[in-house]
Amino acid sequence: MQIRSFRIAIGDVEVADLKQRLAQTRWPSEMSGVGWEMGMSGAFLRRLNEYWLHEFDWRRVESCLNGLPQFEAVTDSGAIHFAHLRSDVPGAIPIVLTHGWPGHFAEFKSLAEMLARPAEHAGTADEAFHVVIPSLPGYAFSAPPAVPGTDVFTIADRWSALMSALGYRRFMAHGGDIGASVSTALGLKYPERVLGVHLNYIPGSYRPHPAGAEALTPEEQKFLHRRAAWFETEGGYAHVQGTKPDVLAPALNDSPMGLAAWIIDKFRSWSDCGGDVLARFTFDELLTTTSLYWFTGAMPSAIRLYWEMRRRPLRFSAGERVEVPVAVAHFPGELPIPPRRYVERGYNVTRWTEMSSGGHFAALEEPEALAQDIRSFAAGFRSPPQRTDEVPIHSRSGG
Repeated sequence: MQIRSFRIAIGDVEVADLKQRLAQTRWPSEMSGVGWEMGMSGAFLRRLNEYWLHEFDWRRVESCLNGLPQFEAVTDSGAIHFAHLRSDVPGAIPIVLTHGWPGHFAEFKSLAEMLARPAEHAGTADEAFHVVIPSLPGYAFSAPPAVPGTDVFTIADRWSALMSALGYRRFMAHGGDIGASVSTALGLKYPERVLGVHLNYIPGSYRPHPAGAEALTPEEQKFLHRRAAWFETEGGYAHVQGTKPDVLAPALNDSPMGLAAWIIDKFRSWSDCGGDVLARFTFDELLTTTSLYWFTGAMPSAIRLYWEMRRRPLRFSAGERVEVPVAVAHFPGELPIPPRRYVERGYNVTRWTEMSSGGHFAALEEPEALAQDIRSFAAGFRSPPQRTDEVPIHSRSGG
């Protein structure tokens, strides 16, 4: 695995092309009085278009993102893009943060800085982490898979290899959304390496093995009905992405406003925003996400991961369980999450925290609270400290 430095540099031609497309948006017809009821407010989308066209400064965002130390790991399966914030505190714990859809590596920027430099962010120096943030295959600047077969289990294999290449023998894993599935797969496949798994979401495809299990409690049965009702009204995106992604992909790859509508509907529906997406996110935050997907052309390959996950869901076989310590931070605005008893059927849950506010995009919505919960969970793994000779290979070589 060859590791080299990486810097975001979107060309002027690509920026100009986006501006032209925004100016030439062909708007759909609208019905009066429906607002967000059909999935996207036309009035909101027009405001977003005006801001994206006339006020959003991609170069400023690009410069900010390049403040994160970024690298590219070249492998036989394609390049893995990642950010790496290495702490200078002896005994810092390595942790790999995995994003989901429609997310990206940059949503962890504030969280990563709080974990790598806790003394500057309401923590203490001895709570520091070495933070690794890979972009999922086919997301942002990671190479898209060329053939079928890239799922959360094979991604876990690639993350394990990446952490080894960086010199980290043992590490923690954190994730939400698809990142929760990858982190779970790491705990399942590499228990000798993973110190603990921290989740702010329980994977939607998770099913414990039913053989020999106690009957579901009324609370668990109620959850299954609630989840089914949620998918009936909100799960259309997952069904089309999991069954026919290449029907949707051309439209999302060709229209920036179509892409924005597809993404921002989720930020409104899945966050703790009370129906007002701007109560949680700024236009700049929403458009940073949308622009990253647009400039990298990543949405087609990103949504194909749903197709892969449908073929290989997180179904636990008999005797299969995440035995490493697991912490769950449950944010109140999150998608339906199983009760603790149901999660414990497949996970060794040692910590469960009911958070006071926040939703599905926890690292963006409540980074301070999420950072503190990860620090608290990690306290049990800090003795004995990490070996001081575990230095990243790319740091030794200067690449």
